[in-house]
Amino acid sequence: MSRWERFPLEGYVLLYFLAYLPNVIITKLVTSTPHPGLGRPLTGLETLPASLIISTLLTYLFIWGSGWHRDANAVQIAGARVPVPTKYTLLSGLGTALVLFTVPLSFTFEGVSIPFIQLLMRGDILLIAPLVDLMFGRKVRWWSWAALVMVLVALVITLFDRGGFDLPPLAILTVVLYTVGYFIRLAVMTKVSKTGEPASVRRYFVEEKVIALPLSVAVLAAISASGIGTQSGALGWGFLSVWSDPVIVPLFFIGLTLTIISVFAVIILLDARENAYCVPLERAASLVAGVGGSVLLAWFWGLRMPRPAELVGAAILIGAIVLLSLAPRFSRRLAPARAETV
Repeated sequence: MSRWERFPLEGYVLLYFLAYLPNVIITKLVTSTPHPGLGRPLTGLETLPASLIISTLLTYLFIWGSGWHRDANAVQIAGARVPVPTKYTLLSGLGTALVLFTVPLSFTFEGVSIPFIQLLMRGDILLIAPLVDLMFGRKVRWWSWAALVMVLVALVITLFDRGGFDLPPLAILTVVLYTVGYFIRLAVMTKVSKTGEPASVRRYFVEEKVIALPLSVAVLAAISASGIGTQSGALGWGFLSVWSDPVIVPLFFIGLTLTIISVFAVIILLDARENAYCVPLERAASLVAGVGGSVLLAWFWGLRMPRPAELVGAAILIGAIVLLSLAPRFSRRLAPARAETV
């Protein structure tokens, strides 16, 4: 057994959470604190290009520096081995590109709290996870169903407290694109790579990211070059003016944390256990990071404190994480005892 396989899945979930927390805080601060030159906070469309470009470069450095590229499908170009996706990881890359720019964008909508938008987006994915398992004939155990119910309860509590969805049109589009992208990604993962084997995880990560990251940047660049609407102007600032602006320092850390998050996320999601087990672990950890980040932002930077219902939702999610961590262990311990009594 390799060192990778000996490290518990919950350990990767903790590392994922620790990387996600500063990402949430820095992203919200950059998009809520007035920019000295513009006299207003930056929008998500102004911060996205630089953070995604930085994440792309850092991910490529990680792929080559770690040696993960050796496990990927590749072609020879001018004597160099260049990773390329298969037809399945190409499709997953398209879905991941949708996820890549909708997640940071979701932190930036005025009047929409981070816990609420995260609960909404995570709730959709938690409904998808067991459906993908059933599509591919994978068994969904009782604790996975229980965790899904707990997270959905947290979602309902928050929605009821907020009085419904009532989101800006761009926020609704963000949720829809995120859900579609994640469904594509989970389906491909389950079909080709959900074995938990380290080589399979490395291969999938490299093949997916070599297409997803540049594609997400290219889509944003195309919108900016089109000149259509106010969004193109915001993206133009994010592609051109940002690099000589002091805000590039926090944007670098956003890109860095995005890169770290992506590594731990693929390890969690490609674990051999069912999606209905892995997805709640990964989604709940990100949501707890969002709520924890909001609390820290309220304590130290004077931003709005999460509503009580949002804190209750976060507590339920922590309970779901504990259940998913402990129930499989108790089940394995009880199995020999049941066998002896038969």
